[in-house]
This record gives sequence, C-alpha cells and structure tokens, in this order.
Amino acid sequence: MTDLISGIIYAFAALFVILDPLLSVPIFAGMTKGQSSREIHKQALIAIAVAGVLMYIFLVFNNAIFSVLGLTLSTFQVAGGVVLFLLGMQMALGMDLCKSKNETPTAAGVMIGTPILCGPGAITTVMLLSNDYGFLIPFIAITLSLAASWVILYFSAGIQTILGPVVTDVMGRVMGMFVAAIAVKFIFAGIMGTLGLHLPV
Repeated sequence: MTDLISGIIYAFAALFVILDPLLSVPIFAGMTKGQSSREIHKQALIAIAVAGVLMYIFLVFNNAIFSVLGLTLSTFQVAGGVVLFLLGMQMALGMDLCKSKNETPTAAGVMIGTPILCGPGAITTVMLLSNDYGFLIPFIAITLSLAASWVILYFSAGIQTILGPVVTDVMGRVMGMFVAAIAVKFIFAGIMGTLGLHLPV
C-alpha cells in the first residue's frame, strides 16, 4: 500500500510539473479574452478533455500508436515542437500567425489541451510511467493531475482579475518566449533522436 501511494505521489508530481497548468493561465486568459465566464469554463473543460483523452490513449496503447502509423517519438517531438513554436511566437508578438478563417469557438480549449498541456513532454512522461509502474498508478496520477489543472483553468478569470490586464499581458508575452524556447528544445531533441544522437548533458 505504501508503494502504491508513493508511486501515485511521484507520478502525479511528475505529470503536474510537465503539464504546468500555471503556465497555461496567461495563455488561456489571452485566448479567451472577452468571452463570458460560462464560455471560459467550457473552454477549460474542453482543454482538460482533449489533454485527458490523449494521455489515456497513450497510456493504454503506448508505443503501438507510433508503430501502426510508422512514426517515432522523435518525429512526434519535431511536429509538436513546430506547433508550439508558432503558438509561442504568436503569444510573444501579439500576432495572429496561426489564425484560421474558419476558427471554431473551441479553438482555445483545443490549443490549450494540446500541445500546451498534453504535448510531447507529457506523452513521453506517460509512456515512461507506464513502463515503470504499469497501468493503475499512471491512470490515477493522470486523473489527479487533470483535476488539478481543471481547477486552475476554471478559475483563470479570477486569477487574471487579481493580476490585472497589464500583468497578464506581460506574462503572456514572456511565457510566449518560454513556449518558443521549449519548442526549439523539442525540435532539436527530435532531430537528434531521428539521427540516433543524444542531447549533450
């Protein structure tokens, strides 16, 4: 029982750090600016649902998904990194670089769900935890981390009010640079992995 609890605590901590919902607050606030509280809460639920579905899928099927599609984790890192980089530049520059003419009302929720919350890092973590602990512990840890992330996103409007629009905007632009930097790391790691090389420590 002690091993189960300690395993859950460790897995939860690892996933929560990787998901980093606090990082998503200024991003989420910026993408849902001007929307009603009801719509913001809906977007938060969509974001968690998208991230949850992806994480549970990779927990259950693990490497089988990549094998069926003929992909590797490295190629997924490159693709996810490119999307993250575009989003990061959009946030940092305050430009609609990726805006579509047919953008849906759920775009913010989906974008936060993946690749912000559930990106290459989260998927890799889920796969590693699955290999180390099996199914039960990662399943519980995913559920707990998603619940905590939902609470943070649900109250993002209140957090934004406390911080104020100026601070939120500045944080959003700074976080955009961090997101772009993380994206570059993912892309570089993916390229190195594809070439069979390793990142220097």
